[in-house]
Amino acid sequence: MTQIKTDLLVIGAGSGGLSVAAGAVQMGADVTLLEGGKMGGDCLNYGCVPSKALLAAGHAAHAMQAGGKLGVHPVDPTVDYAAAKDYVAGVIGTIAPHDSQERFEALGVRVIRAYGSFVGPKQVQAGEYSITARRIVIATGSSPLVPPIPGLDGVPYLTNETLFDLRERPDHLLIVGGGPIGMEMAQAHSRLGCKVTVIEGLKALGGDDPEMAALVLDRLRGEGIEIAENAMVEQVRGKAGAITVTAKDGREFKGSHLLMAVGRRANIDKLDLDKAGIASTAAGITVDARLRSSTNRNVYAIGDVAGGMQFTHVAGYQAGLIIRQAVLGLPAKQSTAHIPWATYTDPELAQVGLTETQAREKFGGQVEVVRFDYAENDRATAINQREGLIKVMVARGRPVGVSIAGHQAGELIALWSMAIANNMKMSQIAAMVAPYPTIAEINKRAAGAYFSPRLFDNPMVKRVVGLVQRWLP
Repeated sequence: MTQIKTDLLVIGAGSGGLSVAAGAVQMGADVTLLEGGKMGGDCLNYGCVPSKALLAAGHAAHAMQAGGKLGVHPVDPTVDYAAAKDYVAGVIGTIAPHDSQERFEALGVRVIRAYGSFVGPKQVQAGEYSITARRIVIATGSSPLVPPIPGLDGVPYLTNETLFDLRERPDHLLIVGGGPIGMEMAQAHSRLGCKVTVIEGLKALGGDDPEMAALVLDRLRGEGIEIAENAMVEQVRGKAGAITVTAKDGREFKGSHLLMAVGRRANIDKLDLDKAGIASTAAGITVDARLRSSTNRNVYAIGDVAGGMQFTHVAGYQAGLIIRQAVLGLPAKQSTAHIPWATYTDPELAQVGLTETQAREKFGGQVEVVRFDYAENDRATAINQREGLIKVMVARGRPVGVSIAGHQAGELIALWSMAIANNMKMSQIAAMVAPYPTIAEINKRAAGAYFSPRLFDNPMVKRVVGLVQRWLP
C-alpha cells in the first residue's frame, strides 16, 4: 500500500471536482484527485455536452422543415441517426482534453484513477493507495434514478448514461419523466424522426413557472410529441422493440424503446461514509451553509452529491467557495438566490430567483410582476421567433426573480443572475444600452416596462413637465 499525504483530496473528477483541483493546485496547494470512472464526469460524458449536441442535430433537421414563412421551401431531411451520434461523440472528444488526466497532471495535480472509500475521518483508500488529507472534498456527482417499477427489471431500458451509445434510431421512444432531461431528449429525437411519447406522473416541466412551461409544452405538442401528464407508471412489460408502459389510471403507452428520466440519486454508495463519521440522507451528504459536512469538519461536499440544486454551473460556483475556505482559509457561505437554470428545448425555458407564485407568497402586495412579450422585440420578429415571454418579479424596486420562455432564454437569464447577485435596482437594468436589433433588448424593455406607468401614466410627472416647459427658453 502506497502512503500519500496531501493538503487537499478531491474525490470525483466531474465539473466541480476539477474546478477545485485546478484552482487549488495553481494557488500552491498539494492536491490529489481520485476518479474511478471517466474524467469530466456526467456533464461531459452523459449529460450537458452530449444532450446539447444532439439537440443541435435535431435543430438542424427541424430548420429544413421550418423555413416556409421565410420564403424557404420546406424539405424533409434525411437523418442519419448514427452519424448524429458520431457528431455527439466528436463534440465530447473536442472538449475532453480540457478535462483530461494529462492536463491536470501537467498542472501539478496527483491524479489516481480509482474509486475512493473512507477508512477514517481523514483517510481514504483508493486501489493501492492510502491517502491522508488535511481537507477532503467529495464531488462524486449523481446517477440516474431508476425507481422499482414492477416489470422494469425484465425490460431493456435506457438512461442518460446509455442513450448516447444507441446507434439505431428508435421508431417510437417512450420517455418516463417530463423534467428537463426528458423534454430535451423528447424534442431532439422527435426532430430526428422518432415518434415520441413522454409519460409524466405529475406535470411536465413542473419545477418551472406554469405559464412559462405551458409555452414550451404547447410548442412541443405542436411538433407532434405526445405528452401524457398525471400518468403515474404502474407497470412495464414487453421486450426489445415492443415495450408497454401502463399508468395507474389504466392508460397504456406502447413503443420500441424506453428512456427512464425520472430524476437523479447521489453517488455515495462506494464511499463508506460511516467510517469517517459523515452524515448523509437519500438526497446526499448533509452539509451546512459552508458546504462542510455537518458531522466531519474536515470534509466538504459540492455539486449533486451535496443534495442541493443539480446543475453543472452550481458545482462550479461551489468550487469557488471551497477554494476560498479550504485553500485560502477565508469564510464563505453558499447563496442560491442568484443561481439560474435553463432547459434547452426550442423555445428555451429559464429561471432565476423566485417564480411569480413564490414572490407573491414571500412579498405579498409588495411584489410587482412586469411582463414583456417577445412579439414586441424587432429582432425576434425578424428571425421568426416571436413566441415568448419574460416576467420579472420586482420588490422594492429590485428584481427578486425572473422567468423567461423563448428564443435564447438561457442567454438572457445571465443578466438577471448578475442583477440579483449584486442587489441591483431596476433602474440600473433600464440604464443598460443593448445594440439594435438584438434579443438582448428584451431585458432592457422588461425593465422599461417597470418604469413606463411611473413615467407616462403619472399625473404628477405630467404637471412637473408642464411647469418645466413653461420655464424653459
